Amino acid sequence: MKQKRGQVWVETVIYTLIAFVMIGLVLAYAKPKIEELQDKALIEQSIEMMKDIDSTILRMGGAGNQRLIELGIKKGTLKIDGENDLIVFEVEGRYSYSEPGINIFDGNLIIHTEKKGKFNIINLTRDYSEEYDITYQGRDESKLITKASMPYKLLIINKGGDKTIIDIVIS
Repeated sequence: MKQKRGQVWVETVIYTLIAFVMIGLVLAYAKPKIEELQDKALIEQSIEMMKDIDSTILRMGGAGNQRLIELGIKKGTLKIDGENDLIVFEVEGRYSYSEPGINIFDGNLIIHTEKKGKFNIINLTRDYSEEYDITYQGRDESKLITKASMPYKLLIINKGGDKTIIDIVIS
């Protein structure tokens, strides 16, 4: 009788271990795929965010006009490059948006993917050097905006001039 009860416990432990191993194998395969799909959604949202910023700048109107944009960044960094008149969003993830090393054009955006180990760095760049002089808080300098739990408020101001000055202020 005791031998039979001991056998039941051994079988229970073995079945439990087999179940844990199977769950571990499924997670080892599924987790990277889930992260890749999350990164894909994040990149697509980031492209839309960059297009929203671009359309706001392009629709500014005359000197003195201002627009306020709420900007939520969950992953990655937004760089306002006043020196080179660029706005760049960079994110690192598992998803490869395009072939590494090749530029893809989506409207005015340049999308560039670089392979870094098992991760990819995706850059979304909008170059305003032909049309506008981009400044950050009135100066030709760079500003990195990183992820935050609360959305940023970007105030975009058209300051006019021979080459229209677009000033971006974080409030």
